Amino acid sequence: MSAEISDSPNPAPQPPAPPDRTPGSWPRSRLGAQSRSWLDRLLRRGQPDIPVLRLVGTIGQAGFGRSGMTLASLESHIARAFATKGPVVALVVNSPGGSPVQSSLIAGRIRDLAVEKNKTVIAFVEDVAASGGYWLACAADEIIADKSSIVGSIGVISAGFGFTGLLERMGVERRVYTAGTRKLILDPFSPERQDDVHKLESLQQDVHEAFIKLVRERRGDRLAAGDGTTGSDIFNGEFWSGEAARRLGLVDAIDHMRPFLRARYGSKLRLRVVNPDKPSLRRRFGLAGGVSGGVAGGLTTEDARSLVHAVLDVMDERAQNQRYDLS
Repeated sequence: MSAEISDSPNPAPQPPAPPDRTPGSWPRSRLGAQSRSWLDRLLRRGQPDIPVLRLVGTIGQAGFGRSGMTLASLESHIARAFATKGPVVALVVNSPGGSPVQSSLIAGRIRDLAVEKNKTVIAFVEDVAASGGYWLACAADEIIADKSSIVGSIGVISAGFGFTGLLERMGVERRVYTAGTRKLILDPFSPERQDDVHKLESLQQDVHEAFIKLVRERRGDRLAAGDGTTGSDIFNGEFWSGEAARRLGLVDAIDHMRPFLRARYGSKLRLRVVNPDKPSLRRRFGLAGGVSGGVAGGLTTEDARSLVHAVLDVMDERAQNQRYDLS
């Protein structure tokens, strides 16, 4: 049997290590964590937690290089916002619009949960709530905007280009085969036909009427607070500043989210964002410290492909926002 030999003739005895716990008690680490958790809950008692759902960017998806808000991408965040015990859910809206279908689906889901959970919904407009963005804002019981926000654009738009004759000048022969006489409707490489235009206008009218119906149902008599503008003018696709929109009854007040909610629910409230904004492109691809830092780390092929998609997304969103950019 071997034993360790000490150079000291009378080695000092080492004190025993303190036990992690005493009999009948929790370990120190768990006890401290539980105490802190209990203390935090005690200090926060009476402080309402208000979930904040951010509805930012274009609405819908349109293929390569363009993505935005959809019910599929937001549904879990919406459910999380309405799962809290507080009496109110705050929406932050900053969108130039997009897909009317996704606008309807998202707004409809918000309204369904608001009724089911018996919660008030308040929307706060940042830069713009136009077209489908205003559709989303109408999911709220109240709409609050900055005096310089852009609000409205209750209309429907379809845009494209005509390339008639371009392929011939390039020496390219286009071959298209269809089953159905109307399958090639609104083809950009064919001459425009009036019956195609009438068909598109009919579709636009249906969507516009659904939009108008929603706004009338959600805003009700508040639309009568306008300054002499008739209801038909409000729905002609025009947009206004937040202050003008308030006079027209499209928004309820001019204010910002934090002071508005504090005035109503107390100064000790806590705002909890359930879906934070995505990081910037530079930070997303490790370029926050400069281009050289990102290149040193190296981008994989998948990173490069994702970067291209992200840049196209930003360009597309910027193009849509440019219409309402007054800077």
